Amino acid sequence: MKSSSRQFGLAAVFFMLSFTGSAADSSDVNDLTTMLNEFLANAGVAEVHERFWADDLIYTSSRGTRTTKAEIMAGFAASENEPSEEDDAAGPVYTAEDIQIQVYGDTAVVAFKLVATPPDNSVVLTYFNTGTFLRRSGKWQVVAWQATAMPVLTG
Repeated sequence: MKSSSRQFGLAAVFFMLSFTGSAADSSDVNDLTTMLNEFLANAGVAEVHERFWADDLIYTSSRGTRTTKAEIMAGFAASENEPSEEDDAAGPVYTAEDIQIQVYGDTAVVAFKLVATPPDNSVVLTYFNTGTFLRRSGKWQVVAWQATAMPVLTG
């Protein structure tokens, strides 16, 4: 009898721990989903990039090039200094589909399909993106990002 009561006690502890972990992960998943959607909705805003990317970011583009946060931010600074007609043109609308998030304590992996819809709805581009987020001082930021272009389907 002693053994079965110990087993029940251990099962109850594991159940409570798994429930508590799920609640914490659920909150983190909601936070990360919100963060991703806000980033995509405001992708042309330098301050949004400043908050989203960690200083030690490694970003691998769909073209196979690597860049850093400093290089991304320098691109915003250069466009502010040299306005062009393109700056006034509306860019694509970015949205995320099929979002999958796995949280491992203060680390999270976020994978999703990025959809880039141009203002004229001409050619919609899609990418598979995967980001690794770290929570530092209570704040999530991306430390690694990988983008893979999906083929454009023509009908």
